[in-house]
Amino acid sequence: MSGTGTIAGNDPLQTAVWRLRSRGCWTDAAALLASRTGPTPALQRASLLVERCLFTGDGWAEAEDGLRTAEALAEDDDDRGAAACERGQLAYASTVLGVRDRADEARTALGRAAALLAPNASGRPLLDFRRGLIAEHLADSPQAAKAAYRRAHAGATARDDSLLLSFTWRHLAGLALRDGELAEARHGFAESLRIREELGYLVGTAPALAALAGAEPEPEATRLRAEATRLFRLLGGVPAWLSPHLTPPAPAV
Repeated sequence: MSGTGTIAGNDPLQTAVWRLRSRGCWTDAAALLASRTGPTPALQRASLLVERCLFTGDGWAEAEDGLRTAEALAEDDDDRGAAACERGQLAYASTVLGVRDRADEARTALGRAAALLAPNASGRPLLDFRRGLIAEHLADSPQAAKAAYRRAHAGATARDDSLLLSFTWRHLAGLALRDGELAEARHGFAESLRIREELGYLVGTAPALAALAGAEPEPEATRLRAEATRLFRLLGGVPAWLSPHLTPPAPAV
């Protein structure tokens, strides 16, 4: 979920990969990298395939193959740490989507990534964010999650990783909403949506709209949810886990 590819510079391959990824075409994006050799393309390809699993609930075998390749090609601790971070994310996705309980594997892999990555490594903010996901959704520890998300947010800000910032804004806002801090939640959700729209991250825009809808009063909530539903259908029902969040909550009795 890092911003890799969002600022492609003069590399037409990275521009093409980002355009496909942002529209939920992870398999096609990964295929573009098949001709590139070395640890960096292998890791980027694995990351795309892992992200596909989280958004679609499908493609687990391909992601495992991509991870094994990235792990085999790793040349230093940064490479190994980044690959471990992706393995932890894949195990997290399998657990949180109810495919297979791999929570212990997720924690172990992210712990290994933390041991391998230097404190100032480029992959640290993403690792912190993913440790926040584990704390929030697998350990039910919102305070630990908030601390991890804040570290990730600070790191993403320092590195100008806009896409990761869209995730940290959203998840910090979700914790604020859980605590009844509506103004803080609305601000975070709105920032996440703004960034994703500016980046053209279409596959992440529907979740951002739905999240903001959960913090807004009517009729704005209905308008946002309707727009999220339109995008969700446009992308063929991706992300798959979003569907229940597009139904308005039942009125209080």
